[in-house]
Amino acid sequence: MDISRLSYGAEIARAASAQGLDPALLAAVAAQETGGPGSSSGRNIVGDGGHGHGLFQIDDRSWAFAKSPAAMDPAQNAAMAARVLSGDLQRYGGDVHAALSAYNSGSPTSAGTTTTWGDGQTLGYADSVLRHYQEITAGGPGDLAAEQPATSASVNALANLGAAAPAGSTAASPSNAAESSAAALFPPLMATFSAPPPMTYNGSEQQAANAIGAESDKALGDLTGAGDDVFDSGGEGD
Repeated sequence: MDISRLSYGAEIARAASAQGLDPALLAAVAAQETGGPGSSSGRNIVGDGGHGHGLFQIDDRSWAFAKSPAAMDPAQNAAMAARVLSGDLQRYGGDVHAALSAYNSGSPTSAGTTTTWGDGQTLGYADSVLRHYQEITAGGPGDLAAEQPATSASVNALANLGAAAPAGSTAASPSNAAESSAAALFPPLMATFSAPPPMTYNGSEQQAANAIGAESDKALGDLTGAGDDVFDSGGEGD
């Protein structure tokens, strides 16, 4: 899907393509993290009391990457988020709802951060991302969200980017409603998701990609076998 109309659409689309993701899904995560209910775009800001960095609110308490200037580069921030979401999708067999829940809370079955939308509906993290996805694919309002570079304490950090399930564990099935919602929205992705193709870079892009890859691989390895610990979560609703 063409998401070029969205703020940072080109950067998000490139990051999604590199990991074999639906670009609208990655854009929906950005809208959840730094956009707000009813918005289809995220913003490149510092939030969560100064701990959440960039478009996807990568938390400097969990990721060394977030402490570097690269974290405020929308392209590199999106690349980091895409790499981890791709890993969660592979870990949970292409189950979008489970992957989004794990991406936020560390658990494929947790509701995670809740968000109350303008119509009064309160949704868990994964369902709120899927609602953003529906608005993005329908060309809904808020496509060109205004930039707000100042710190915004109301924007929450993605503290558990890349949280993995314990080694050898399997995800429990989500609720019937959540499963039906995800299956209806993402039938091609859930049916055909596979490992992303290799991506080539040059110059400074290669250095940035190597740094992001090394850090996320190390963090995912450290988290494997960490028991049932649940990390602080991010999103609009905290």
